[in-house]
Amino acid sequence: MFYMKPSRTINQYFLTFHHPSSLLKFGRSQLILFSTWYSPPPQSHQHHHNPILTTISQAIKDTPSKPLNSSLKKLIPSLTAHHITDLITQNPFSLDPFSLLSFFKWVSIQKGFRHTIASYCAMTNLLCTHNILSEAQSLFSFIISRKGKDSVSSLFTVILDNRGPHQNDMVFDVLMNAYIDSGFVSDAVQCFRLVKMNGFRVPYHSCGKLLDKLMKSETPEVAWGFYTEILDAGFQPNIYTFNIFMHRFCKERRIQEARKVFDEITDRGLNPTVVSFNTLTNGYCKIGNLEECFKLKGVMSERGVSPDVFTYSVLIDGLCKGNRMEEANQILEEMSARGLNPNDVTYTTLIGGNCKQHNIEVAMDMYREMLAKGVKPDLITYNTLIDGLCRVGDLGRAMQIIDEMKDKSMKPDKITYTTLMDGYCKEGYLESALEIKKGMIREGIELDNVAYTALVSGFCKEGRVEDAELTLKEMLRAGLRPDEATYSMVIHGFCKKGDAQMGSKLLNELQSSGRVPGVAIFNVVMNGLCKQRQMKKARMLLDDMHNLGVVPDDITYNILLEGHCNSGGDSMDIDKLRSEKGHISDIAAYTSLISISQKNSKTGLTTNWPHSTMNVEMNHVSQILDSLSV
Repeated sequence: MFYMKPSRTINQYFLTFHHPSSLLKFGRSQLILFSTWYSPPPQSHQHHHNPILTTISQAIKDTPSKPLNSSLKKLIPSLTAHHITDLITQNPFSLDPFSLLSFFKWVSIQKGFRHTIASYCAMTNLLCTHNILSEAQSLFSFIISRKGKDSVSSLFTVILDNRGPHQNDMVFDVLMNAYIDSGFVSDAVQCFRLVKMNGFRVPYHSCGKLLDKLMKSETPEVAWGFYTEILDAGFQPNIYTFNIFMHRFCKERRIQEARKVFDEITDRGLNPTVVSFNTLTNGYCKIGNLEECFKLKGVMSERGVSPDVFTYSVLIDGLCKGNRMEEANQILEEMSARGLNPNDVTYTTLIGGNCKQHNIEVAMDMYREMLAKGVKPDLITYNTLIDGLCRVGDLGRAMQIIDEMKDKSMKPDKITYTTLMDGYCKEGYLESALEIKKGMIREGIELDNVAYTALVSGFCKEGRVEDAELTLKEMLRAGLRPDEATYSMVIHGFCKKGDAQMGSKLLNELQSSGRVPGVAIFNVVMNGLCKQRQMKKARMLLDDMHNLGVVPDDITYNILLEGHCNSGGDSMDIDKLRSEKGHISDIAAYTSLISISQKNSKTGLTTNWPHSTMNVEMNHVSQILDSLSV
């Protein structure tokens, strides 16, 4: 006789059901071991009245001891999914779930047989009842792959219609997990709601898994909405989860939503931790609401929550950003009085705040203090200090700081070198800036838009506009995309030197890159053309602006009016410009009109323009045009 041992797999077990020498391949290759904890329930002596179920049950029961009997062979062609569903839900011979699962898989590969959703749900119900969850989820995943999204309502109904006796609610946990793993999150949420609505046990384990999925893949308000739903259903609240939600809302600068989460902590019977307070305080700091920051600090004291280093660092950061350095120093003193040692973040924040206000000596004192206390500066600290020194033109000490970095085996990065390069360019030391550029290339550090723009600005400032243009081309060859301000500097440089043609060429290059320049850069080129008395080209440029949808401003028309004035334009051109502009809004326009009126009066021409009684300085036009300089 053939006896089945507990260690044999289901696949091995069922081979004997068909024939000892046959080989059957199931839909899944997973091997399932019999659990040693499983004990089959007592067999019922009352067989079901349906002879087909009796025959199948007896055949499955006898399979370990003898081959497939002839009566079952005759029944196979007439078997339907309904028979399988009844076999599983009624189970007249109280067969163990592994035997039924094996038969379920075997019959599914028989020619002409097709399972239904009902037979699948009956099988998953039985498996979940006996805690065979991985197999149950596999069957659910198969169904979901066929039915797709928005299928949970219909599937849920079939599950309820095919629950045999002694069923438990674990099936809903498995169903939710199957939807989650299949990527149908909305169905998983709907499954939870159906479970709750029908009064079944809430699947808290899969709810937690779904919450994690929502927090990673959905907006914070969607995840938060689901979290409040499961909390209302009895899900255990967790302070860590509340803190995560606050952090996400604060990161998106949605401080009101973050505050609601914070208030919900106490409503759910929990106490905010120092991390909770710090998260919300940091959120208020990011939007510049220091008043609420200090209110929270007071609430911390009332609730017996002690501020930590992060709390004080956040407050110091907010005060530094608000240029309230005296108060920031007071907070530092309070921090020290409480026995809390400032860390590198705290010192870097204070150094940056003082550098921003050009209090470079105070910043250097902070730097020396942190070294004396054994706090190691990081790269951000050094870059902040170097930037402050470059802002005040103290390039010598900036280089000393870089040397100190290297002595500590800390390698300067792109920001370090770019900051120093920009400092050299602003001070007019272009050759030193170019040496920094060469050093970056040697070290394999690619120059970015900031570095190239610093060089372009430096060249333009020194009148080396040809070098600026070469740098602009180098940017393009490097695959970078110079912004409009960078182009504007070079264009203005050429126009200032009287080469409006080159300025126009660069403007066309900017347009050919697919960008529509703003009105300011058009004004720069137009000013250059007008100064060269190329009024026809200036007027064509105005037409180009209209065609591109760039709306001319007062400066545009004032440039043209002044250009016509200097080139002796007639009253018809001026009158047309005046009608296009619509109104004369500033002193420069009046100046242009009065100047032309005076010229025309000398030649006997008359105009219909209004005369101004204002004492207008004639050099005001050139002052406005000079303001176009980048």
